[in-house]
Amino acid sequence: MSETVLTGIADGILTITINKADRLNALDAATARTIYEALLDADTNPDVRVVVLTGAGRGFSAGADLQRDKDAEADPSLGNLLDYCNLTTTLISRLTKPVISAVNGVAAGVGVSYALAADITIAKESASFLLAFSRIGLMPDGGANLWVAANIGRARAMDMALLAEQIPAPQARDWGMISRVVADDDFEAEVAKVAAKLASGPTRSYAQTKAAINKAALTQLDVTIEREVAGQTQLLQTKDNAEGVAAFLEKRPAKFTGQ
Repeated sequence: MSETVLTGIADGILTITINKADRLNALDAATARTIYEALLDADTNPDVRVVVLTGAGRGFSAGADLQRDKDAEADPSLGNLLDYCNLTTTLISRLTKPVISAVNGVAAGVGVSYALAADITIAKESASFLLAFSRIGLMPDGGANLWVAANIGRARAMDMALLAEQIPAPQARDWGMISRVVADDDFEAEVAKVAAKLASGPTRSYAQTKAAINKAALTQLDVTIEREVAGQTQLLQTKDNAEGVAAFLEKRPAKFTGQ
């Protein structure tokens, strides 16, 4: 596929690995597009019976790559990044094959959306979840406003989105955000076991079950993403966003003005 996204198929299991470990697997438009295309191919590939999405190194995905934004004065790919992230999370929920997100470390920003859009989320005990958008003057995207609220309810979703506090994986499990947390040493074996069970199962039954559950639980997904795109497009042009990104890159507290 590419240097930033690795893929491999074995025994009906397609593993997609975001391979930007030095950036905690932060996403740029090209990487997001490659992930999306790998998932599109998986949907029609008869050799694929289940998909595992994970990250290299110590992070699942830190969300959008803010350093990439600084490196270009006017980066038109940011809109494309948002588009591909939305396409990807929607596709994950509608894929005819089961999707496992193997959260091997921090999932932040739209990385949370990638993790929660999956049918089964398995996290290392040391992993964590963080809706960091408000730290840079933005709002959650990639469907996160639905993925999170649908799993943990409005009150906890609001806490995560507004306060941008890191949620350890065991707490995320206790809240119902995810279903499985595994000791770090047992993580790879547990992911392999669950993936193998799904790969040997009735794929047509899985596809119909997945579609029925998601149709019932995610009725507002398209509307949510439309609202996120409209809001995020406005917020990306604000002084608060510029200040938030600068503060993040300079490792200092942001001074927001509400402009």
